[in-house]
Amino acid sequence: MVAIRSVAIQGIQGSNSHIAAREMLGSDVHIVPCSLSADVIAAVLDQRADVAVLPIENSLHGSVAEHYDLLLQHPLRIDAEHQLRITHHLIATPGVSIREIRTVLSHPVALSQCRRFLAGFVQAHGLPFFDTAGSVRHVVENKLRDTAGIAPRLAAGIYGGEILQENIEDHAENFTRFHLLRRASDPPTLTYAEANKLSAAFAIEHRPGSLVRTLTALAATGADLTKIESRPVAGRPWEYVFFVDLRFENGQTGADAAMAALTATSRMAKELGRYLAA
Repeated sequence: MVAIRSVAIQGIQGSNSHIAAREMLGSDVHIVPCSLSADVIAAVLDQRADVAVLPIENSLHGSVAEHYDLLLQHPLRIDAEHQLRITHHLIATPGVSIREIRTVLSHPVALSQCRRFLAGFVQAHGLPFFDTAGSVRHVVENKLRDTAGIAPRLAAGIYGGEILQENIEDHAENFTRFHLLRRASDPPTLTYAEANKLSAAFAIEHRPGSLVRTLTALAATGADLTKIESRPVAGRPWEYVFFVDLRFENGQTGADAAMAALTATSRMAKELGRYLAA
């Protein structure tokens, strides 16, 4: 297995993606921060980073549609997945009291996951920012006294912020699933015999019964369909690419059978990765 020295993430150090990368790869891995998800993919393909860690699904907010599109468009492979418990904290410049706060910055998803807190925090209004950790860095670096950020605890430690209120998320059962992505040409992390999960994409003919036929063929392989997601096909209105996650017990044989079923019943099938389920 090729050693992983650097990882690209969307956002900056102190973000949830940074935490997920550390939990998956260790705290010594070099972080390559990127503003956009497309920049994350470019950093891997251009070999500025060995791998990428990107969120694919949140238990409350749902799937990250853009990341499904990027997986289909580029020569990437999913090598692992990780589930991260998401917690949000109100973080301000040291010495600022919660009574002084009039604006709360954070990523739009984080703001939406703290709606109950923000609804009750009538003295202030929420304002979208490009990144959770970035909001804290902005507040602390500019010594703002009327503004706070919503971010993970790690961001307060990195940028010297002070936590005014902990765990302000609406739901404690808030998890994000992350994928570890490699260049498709790189050696896999696991042998296929060790993997018990397969992610794939497929497109079918636009006629009645096509999807049923494909799903029936998948069921016949014994694979457990744990997720299905559809994305529109650019330039072909009302046609879709389907993304599936499949669990299986018989290693390479199960994944091979599932891919054979997809290939036989679809006009396009692409394997996205074989890995251990989180």
